[in-house]
Amino acid sequence: MKPLLAVALSCLAAVAAAAESDPLALAPSRFAALDGAKVHYKVLGQGEPALVLVHGWTCNLGFWKGQAGPLSSVARVVAVDLPGHGESDKPEIVYTIALFARAVDAVLRDAGVEKAVLVGHSMGTPVVWQFARRFPEKTLALVAVDGSFRAFVTTEAERRRWAERYKGQDYKTAMAGVVDNLIGTIGDRALAREIKTEMLKTPQHVASSAAYEMSDPKVYVTEPKLAVPVLAVYAAAPHWSAAYRKAIEAFIPKLDYQTMSGVGHFLMMEKPAEFNRRLLAFLRLQGLLRE
Repeated sequence: MKPLLAVALSCLAAVAAAAESDPLALAPSRFAALDGAKVHYKVLGQGEPALVLVHGWTCNLGFWKGQAGPLSSVARVVAVDLPGHGESDKPEIVYTIALFARAVDAVLRDAGVEKAVLVGHSMGTPVVWQFARRFPEKTLALVAVDGSFRAFVTTEAERRRWAERYKGQDYKTAMAGVVDNLIGTIGDRALAREIKTEMLKTPQHVASSAAYEMSDPKVYVTEPKLAVPVLAVYAAAPHWSAAYRKAIEAFIPKLDYQTMSGVGHFLMMEKPAEFNRRLLAFLRLQGLLRE
């Protein structure tokens, strides 16, 4: 075989292998417009239902690489970079949960999606919950991935203390400490390093504003009750207590509450196959999955 041909075939094989291992990375970028800024997203697969993947605080759509490829074989998958994150624009604005919900809606309108199942990790949980309140006609179901339906602070002083750590010259140090705490239980150290590297890319003004806004108790209102089916998948951790489950069952009548063992906060990345099985089983049970 001629050397140039061998090199070309080798390159093609490498591209094919990359596509198989991480089709999300190779999917073309798209951009929706919101308030004069661009919101980055990617689409894999076709048809309905659409599964909208919403990442957490200081993360990006790449955190769903273990889901986008497998799920796109049975549904259209829309992965979103929230404003200020990933490849979306990062203006000096206030990054509210309402803004993030509007950004998801802008993406769905740009992608031509009329109804969707929305999956939110961590901060993405109040984002998709806010979306469901604002756009109930577009919401088929919600999936919470280690994200809270209850406020984790109760006073303005606590909110400010929580957000203040991301201001000033020690931002990177503070961020690194918070991320280290989130990834501390991950046995795969390469995955832990990847998560930390990506989260530390988020600009300080975005991290600080989003931290303050997602701690607003007004985000976590429980009326009206959530009418759509909700799958909530949590790591086995003390803060996801029996009291927490009982509290959210009161305003989520169609709640499927599940716990995964041997994982931490990034459970969909730590055990993607198990998480995907749980999600697909839920969608089948609700009649929301094409076969």
